[in-house]
Order: sequence, then C-alpha cells, then structure tokens
Amino acid sequence: MRLRSDAVRHVPVLIAGGGPVGMTLARTLAALGVRCMLVERNASTTRHPKMDITNGRSMELFRRLGLADRLRAAAVPEENNFDISWITSLAKEAGGRELHRFRYPSVVEKRAEIRARNDGTQPREPAMRVSQVMIEPVLQQAILGDPLVEARWGVAFEAFTQDEAGVTATLRIVETGETETVRCDFLAGCDGGSSIVRDQLGIACEGKAAVTQRYMIHFRSDARDILQAFGVAWHYQTDKGTLIAQDDKDTWTLQTRPPAGVDPAAIDPDPILDAWVGRPFARQILVANPWVTHLLLAERYHSGRVFLAGDSAHQYIPTGGYGMNTGIGDAVDLGWKLAATIKGYAGRGLLESYARERRPVGYRNRLASERHTGVRLRIAELYQNECNPEALARGIAALGNAENESWGIEFGYRYDGVEGDPVIYAPTTAPGARLPSTFLRDGSALYDRLGPWFTLLRFGDADPSPLIDAAPVPLETVIVDDASLAPIYEAKLVLVRPDTHVAWRGDHCDDGEAVWQSVLG
Repeated sequence: MRLRSDAVRHVPVLIAGGGPVGMTLARTLAALGVRCMLVERNASTTRHPKMDITNGRSMELFRRLGLADRLRAAAVPEENNFDISWITSLAKEAGGRELHRFRYPSVVEKRAEIRARNDGTQPREPAMRVSQVMIEPVLQQAILGDPLVEARWGVAFEAFTQDEAGVTATLRIVETGETETVRCDFLAGCDGGSSIVRDQLGIACEGKAAVTQRYMIHFRSDARDILQAFGVAWHYQTDKGTLIAQDDKDTWTLQTRPPAGVDPAAIDPDPILDAWVGRPFARQILVANPWVTHLLLAERYHSGRVFLAGDSAHQYIPTGGYGMNTGIGDAVDLGWKLAATIKGYAGRGLLESYARERRPVGYRNRLASERHTGVRLRIAELYQNECNPEALARGIAALGNAENESWGIEFGYRYDGVEGDPVIYAPTTAPGARLPSTFLRDGSALYDRLGPWFTLLRFGDADPSPLIDAAPVPLETVIVDDASLAPIYEAKLVLVRPDTHVAWRGDHCDDGEAVWQSVLG
C-alpha cells in the first residue's frame, strides 16, 4: 500500500458510498450551496436490480432536486400500469391462470387523479417503476456535472477518526492501492448494509438478521407472449416467488427461494426459471445470485460528527419497497441540516434532530415490511391448502395488498411522535408533518412555489413580518389567496422546511426569534 504525498485535503462533507442515498445526499448539499466529496469503491454504478419502485414521496423530493423528469426518462413508460397479478403459472396452454389482479393506475392516470382531487390527499408526483440499474446512472450524471460535488468511483473508504473539530478519513484508490487522507467537517456513512462507517462507530443493529434466503435471476428476454401471458403487470406472483417486469419490454427479474439442500454456488438458474414460468423460453441471464433478507435497524444514527443514512442505518425485506425510499428521506433530511449547520444558520441541536426524526421512521418502516411479508406468507399457505382456484382467488383478494397501498407509511410519517394510520394518509400541517400538496388558482403546484430553503405560506391577513424580520436563513414567502385551500393548511401562517415538512404553524406570530430558535436548534 502506497501513501500519496499530497497535503491533506479538506471538504465540508465526505460521503462514503455512491448508491442512490449517497448520490441524493450529494445532490441535496450541492442544491443548498455546500461542497462535498463522494467516494464509491466500485468502478461503476450497480449491475444488480435491487429496488424496482421509487414511491411518490421520493419522487416529490427528486422533483425538488430537479431530477424527476430525468429519472422518468429512464423508467417504465408512463402509460403502463402498476398492477400486481397473482397467478398459478404463466403457462396458459398447460392450465395456468390469473387468480387475482390488484389494479393500480399508470403515471398518466395518476397525474389526472392528482389534478382532479385537489384536496391535499394526493402526492405532487406519482410513483415510478424503475430498476436501480437504471436509476443510478441518472443520479451519477447529475452529480458528476455539479461543480460543488467531487464524485469519485473506484475510491474505497477505509477508516476514519474524529475529534471535536472534524473527521479525518483514509481513502484508497482501488486500481493502484494508493491511499490518501481527507479532512472533513462531517462524514456521512451511506455505505450499505455492511457499512464500514457503522462498524467503526461501534453501532450495533437490532432486529432480525438472515430472515429469509432468496435467489435472484435477472435476465433479458423478448418472450412477452409468455412473460406477459395475462397482459402487462408490474409483478406476477405465486407462492414460489415474484417475476418483476423491469421495463415491460425485455428485462425481467425473478425473486424466488433457492432449491433446498443445494450449494448456492452450484445453483443452475435455468431450471428455476423454466419451473417458475411453467415452460421453457428463450432468454439471456444477466445476473444470478443468492442473497439474504434482513429486518435490522441501527441502534443509533450518529455519533459526534459522523452520521448513517440508507442501508447502513436500516435493512428491510423488499415487501413495500421501503429500503431505498426510506434512504432518500434520510438523505434529504440530513442534507439540509448539514447545509444549515455548515453555513452558520443553525446550532448543533439541528443535527441532533436527524436521528430523533429519522430513526422512528426507520423503525416504523421495518415493522411495515415485516407485516407485508406476513401477508405474503399467509397467501403462500393458501396456495398449499386451497385446491379450489376460485376460493384461492377470494382468499388473496381478502388478504389485500397493503404493501402497495400504505399511503400513510409513504406520505404520513411525522416528526412529532404521532403515528397515523399506515394505510390512509390524512393531510395535516402539524409541525413535523409533510406539507399537503395542492394546486393553486392559476394551476401551478404549491410545491413548485416553495423556495430551496424555508418558505412561509400566508393565508388571509396574517402578519408575516415577525418571522421574516427574524429569519436567519433564506426565506421566501408565498401568498395563497385561494379560500378553498385555506382549510387544508389549518393555519394562516405555515413555515415549511427545505424537505417540505412543516416547521411551525400559527394564526399569528408574536416572537419570530423564538420560532426560529426552536426550528433551527
């Protein structure tokens, strides 16, 4: 191992890990005017599909970062549905049949619904079907083109020490073995489930490790007459696994259980595919490997100047799609708080609030993932015990599909300790809640009127001057003169954070400085 002779470099924030969470954090910091360095040990973005849904809340946050349109250009066509179809087999000629289909609108249809229901219950953005293989290059290009982000692939994060003034990190150039030292004000560990940052902090994970064994086969095939035997669907599911349509064209992923008693290294994926589909078909296997699911949550999300986000802080079974989506929320929350602290807008108490806000969300989402898995296990029991296809179909319908309908989980998480219904999203402007999204009288979206930092919404004749005069951060004011929207927002003055959560609300403000001191720690 060779040491580089360069003088120790300094960056305000060092991000360990270049997956979606690390790249979103880098984009957030840059959008708020803060330099950062991101390092990723792999030479390129991932080849593994991993996640396949970016939920509406994440898309709202990506829209704020100027990325929604670019991401959608890499996603499944907007006219295609999000349906979940339970089947016996895709081999129709051998008696395979569709048992029950949970139907969900396409992006185009959901946009129309969002416009039609302007009551605060709808997201600003529909969800997006996209593989992580496709999403990462878009995020990578966004940060590579940003002068405030130094993004370095093929550079491994090795170790760190911290003191009261900052963090000293050791990096290694993978190709040459050379190491270098970087000094930063703050370190963000976005380095995945086997996080070096978390391990060096000595932070353990609580929950259940190695919950289930899985086998993933990612492949390319034009056999849509077979793989879409019952029409376009996002997922085709049986008791043996799930076939994910990654682009509704030629790229697919089967998530199933590995054969019992077989060495994972010796598994032949071809017989598994033929057996699940119900007949042979032409394909090219891209990636196939065993993997293990976890239900884990880090006992702490930070120590001193070092923070955890994404899989380094929480790991879930994929049911519900909460892994990356929870991590995107982590990244934006941590990003604006780091930026506010580095720019001198906030006290250290603001960064202390990161774990206080995000860890309960991580815990809630872990429980939700476990509940959804339980429903799938009950459906699997129905497959084994119910011989009548009609009765099996009724049983599946009765158990439902909350893993794709938990709007309370996706949009209703709050930072005030209040837990709402996990399925139903009830709009509120209680401090800590996500700001309800609506369209204004001129047809523009309220979310699109929010400033990059804080925004003060004014309804009616309330005097905003105490908050404006005392503001220690950039603040924009939006006057909402639509009387039909006022009841949704529950107060005449609503102060909104950079992550579109409500910071404060009231019909009047007597002491602006006290409000800001509370909001900014």
